[in-house]
Amino acid sequence: MTPKELRAFCLGFNASTEEFPFGPEASVFKVLGKMFALSSLDARPLTVNLKCDPDDAVRLREEYEAVAPGWHMNKRHWNTVTVSGLPAAKVRELIEDSYDLVVAGLPRAERLRLDRA
Repeated sequence: MTPKELRAFCLGFNASTEEFPFGPEASVFKVLGKMFALSSLDARPLTVNLKCDPDDAVRLREEYEAVAPGWHMNKRHWNTVTVSGLPAAKVRELIEDSYDLVVAGLPRAERLRLDRA
């Protein structure tokens, strides 16, 4: 997965946006103001921070060398994924899981609004 593909995939989710609150080098992908992915798209190797269920986070770190505790994040709820270390399909699955987890934490009215959009 290339940086361009990563950006396009993240922006393909309903109501997702890209913002730069930490400077121009750090793309923050949000849904209704809540972050679900963070990446320095110009960095090599390409990595992305993703929200994760705490139990799944530990399992993924044990299963894949390319998954580590979230860098500069709450390590219980975030993983840093080295994109080149996983198949693209797995990276897409982890991004989707992160988006879904964030959406699930939104107030009911916002979730319903997303369903209608």
